[in-house]
Amino acid sequence: MKKISTNHTNNMFENIKHIDEYGNEYWYARELQKVLEYKEWRNFKIVIDKAITSCENSNFNVLNHFVETNKMIELGKTAKRNVLDYELSRYACYLIVQNADPNKEVVALGQTYFAIQTRKQEITEQEYDSLSDDEKRFYQRKLTKQGNYTLQKVASSAGVKNMAEFHNAGYKGLYNGETADDIFKRKKLRYREDILDNMNEDELVLIYLG
Repeated sequence: MKKISTNHTNNMFENIKHIDEYGNEYWYARELQKVLEYKEWRNFKIVIDKAITSCENSNFNVLNHFVETNKMIELGKTAKRNVLDYELSRYACYLIVQNADPNKEVVALGQTYFAIQTRKQEITEQEYDSLSDDEKRFYQRKLTKQGNYTLQKVASSAGVKNMAEFHNAGYKGLYNGETADDIFKRKKLRYREDILDNMNEDELVLIYLG
């Protein structure tokens, strides 16, 4: 294995990590590109595309890990341009470094860093089965929360204006035409209670996979 020089440390990846309002971590592709020492975006985009294919082949929802976004960059003193960027999950970063140039020292470090950190966040089927019903529901609620946040960002980027109506359509598809209000009444929820917080494990799994 290639020895990593002291010029590269795990802090390089930690320093560009972002945390959203829900406490979820993510990385910007354009920032990761610089850390991985890719000078041109077009070359790094090839690596991203390979990572997306790997994600699809692993039967993961790509939109949960690669969220397209736009970023304004300065071309000069007055000129600016809107460019494509991605918000990447830790797993997306892991797939990217696995498909990046292995001859780069920093890529080798990234492969180790994201592999270890991704594994820390995984839960095996055996570990899941050992959880109590409340723990399983809490775990599924966390996944659903992350998935809904990603879905909302994608929908907003696609031009969806009425988010309440957008989410209501999802409820109708899963609950035989029931709206959020219908579910709220059926579950006899109190004012300001969250429907997702009052779903059982099976319902949360359907929401997450849906």
